[in-house]
Amino acid sequence: MADPSSYRPKPGEIPDSPGVYRFRDEHRRVIYVGKAKSLRQRLANYFQDLAGLHPRTRSMVTTAASVEWTVVSTEVEALQLEYSWIKEYDPRFNVKYRDDKSYPYLAVTMNEEYPRVQVMRGHKKKGVRYFGPYAHAWAIRDTVDLLLRVFPVRTCSAGVFKNAARTGRPCLLGYIGKCSAPCVDRVSAEEHRELADEFCDFMTGRTNTYIRRLEKQMAEAADDMEYERAARLRDDIGALKKAMEKNAVVLADATDADLIAVAEDELEAAVQIFHVRGGRVRGQRGWVTDKVEEITTGALVEHALQQLYGEETGDAVPKEVLVPALPDPVEPVQEWLAGRRGSGVSLRIPQRGDKKALMETVERNAQQALVLHKTKRASDLTTRSRALEEIADALDLDSAPLRIECYDISHLQGDDVVASMVVFEDGLARKSEYRRFQIKGFAGQDDVRSMHEVITRRFRRYLAEKEKTGEWTDGENAETPEIDRNGEIVGSGLTEDDGRPRKFAYPPQLVVVDGGAPQVAAARRAMDELGIDDIAVCGLAKRLEEVWLPGDDDPVVLPRTSEGLYLLQRVRDEAHRFAISYQRTKRSKRFRSSPLDDVPGLGDTRKQALLKHFGSLKKLRSATIDQICEVPGIGRKTAETIAVALARSTPAAPAVNTATGEIMEEEPGTMGSGGEPVTTGAPDERRGQET
Repeated sequence: MADPSSYRPKPGEIPDSPGVYRFRDEHRRVIYVGKAKSLRQRLANYFQDLAGLHPRTRSMVTTAASVEWTVVSTEVEALQLEYSWIKEYDPRFNVKYRDDKSYPYLAVTMNEEYPRVQVMRGHKKKGVRYFGPYAHAWAIRDTVDLLLRVFPVRTCSAGVFKNAARTGRPCLLGYIGKCSAPCVDRVSAEEHRELADEFCDFMTGRTNTYIRRLEKQMAEAADDMEYERAARLRDDIGALKKAMEKNAVVLADATDADLIAVAEDELEAAVQIFHVRGGRVRGQRGWVTDKVEEITTGALVEHALQQLYGEETGDAVPKEVLVPALPDPVEPVQEWLAGRRGSGVSLRIPQRGDKKALMETVERNAQQALVLHKTKRASDLTTRSRALEEIADALDLDSAPLRIECYDISHLQGDDVVASMVVFEDGLARKSEYRRFQIKGFAGQDDVRSMHEVITRRFRRYLAEKEKTGEWTDGENAETPEIDRNGEIVGSGLTEDDGRPRKFAYPPQLVVVDGGAPQVAAARRAMDELGIDDIAVCGLAKRLEEVWLPGDDDPVVLPRTSEGLYLLQRVRDEAHRFAISYQRTKRSKRFRSSPLDDVPGLGDTRKQALLKHFGSLKKLRSATIDQICEVPGIGRKTAETIAVALARSTPAAPAVNTATGEIMEEEPGTMGSGGEPVTTGAPDERRGQET
């Protein structure tokens, strides 16, 4: 635990101007980002008597080892920079809203020639119009199914669209009138885009216009005694009204607004957002956060606004945002929102009427979300804590292993040997810390030797990082080695540390290897050779789920119902899954390799051009240099290099038994009396070999 006075800036060093500050820990990792109207006044609050600080603030300043700041011109710039750094560095002491859902959106791909209506999740793409988010994907599909009667926009994938265009036959939706079938030119691209625009207009809340237009057309069709057409229009009107009924009117003045409510206690806070468009609730979402810093409701609202609108522009930011408490000060936040939208945004607390009543509904949802989260979290935390305590007791550790790393080796009969490293912190997977290794020290199958190499490379990098930060040195003039992406020392000098999480900077309390006593011994030997004796090692054998410790003749057997054993199994299985996926990726990449890969300077574009020009690799092999030069972008020197590479990789003709016609495997230097190749070994033996 650090003393804040040891890194407190000297008097007069901190400027009295707006800015953003960062606290870093002893590993130079950014642990907190904040903004201030006056950096001098704000930072002075952190360096007062520890007894007067809030417990969470006290924990942060004692964990930190340094502080730095960046001066900006305005508070709006400070707000933007704070959001960018929180997103980039993921500081552990900042409020971060976590959401266990990936909310679906109704998306219209206006960036395509023939826009498509579909369900989308994840990051938003440029040129796509989004509506929602919705709580369930089926709600989107129900709405789309109703609207396609009136706005028959394409919903098929690119593959289905191309196949229909090739065969000249539309899909089922085209036959039943729920798609205008632009794939077979029933409508032009311009007409189809107009349909998509009308679909978007209806989804944005301009519903009455289309209802009145269809009612007028229905009346005209009835007057002209076109009763079948009038009946179809009547059904279309019914479909639109049914789609509108799925979202009840909550604000009579057709308001576009987002309502944000917060429910909180001393430790956590839940945020609920209702998206109201055209007076109707179009979507709902919610987040939960740990209150790892002393923070007001207004500050929680400010963080929610940053997360909600940090990546949004234009109409995605509504004209009106209703909140339970205003950030202090509110002007920079309003200016920032206006900049995201491109026009003015009203940020206020509803005082009366329908908006106040709707805000109360959102607040009740937030309260229920917090209660539900705390119920789940209590059970989850209790289970994980018990598992870590059981592991500590079984392995005779001084404390619970809050960070566990697990390693596994994967290969296919000695080929493509790789290893995985997975990380669990507080009993939960931390996937951003996962790492992969290629075994390069030797060729062939040797799991024990592979484990020794991987552990050596991982902790050699850890020692190098410690030396970089000054935590560990080996001699006064020891140079910091440069480490490549695989953990190998290749020279001197590491890149400058900028606060982002580094690959191997943080040591675990427990190393788990997938295997028994030999693998555990190899891991322990690798760490002993590096002088590391404060990290525990164990292995989990698959056969009987036994836990092996270095130097012990007998394993530790945990009860089958043990939460500690269950956690170790999860860690081991995750390492196995991660290693297998990497090994399969390498194998499939090797199988897809081509002789053209060995031609220096020949990229994917020119490879495709060659294969497209000649039709196949076989025809390319038989081509002359002059014929290869005819391909656009291929000069004579490159053509000669291609010809040489293909000649070297030309497979030998298969040996054939002239008596039976059977293709034989040739043993070098072994020929029959008649000159034909002779094979050795029984057929069953040859069939079982891996080629």
